Amino acid sequence: MSEPVAEGWLTTDEAGALTGYGAPYVRQLIGHGRVQARRVGRIWLVNQASLLAYQAEMERLGTAKHDPRRRWTGSE
Repeated sequence: MSEPVAEGWLTTDEAGALTGYGAPYVRQLIGHGRVQARRVGRIWLVNQASLLAYQAEMERLGTAKHDPRRRWTGSE
């Protein structure tokens, strides 16, 4: 993408490069409401702060993120 994106917002490719997640996984996070995003034309823009907060939470949880009894509340 050659046009600049608004500050604090990333394309799914940029979000993947920043976090190490693949672009399809970033789109999955968007679809499940785990990160804030908005659609502009044909592309998704991800809020950088919400993405980094999600990544930090997953790192904090470690293997507990795979516990089937844990429920996602969006505020963890």
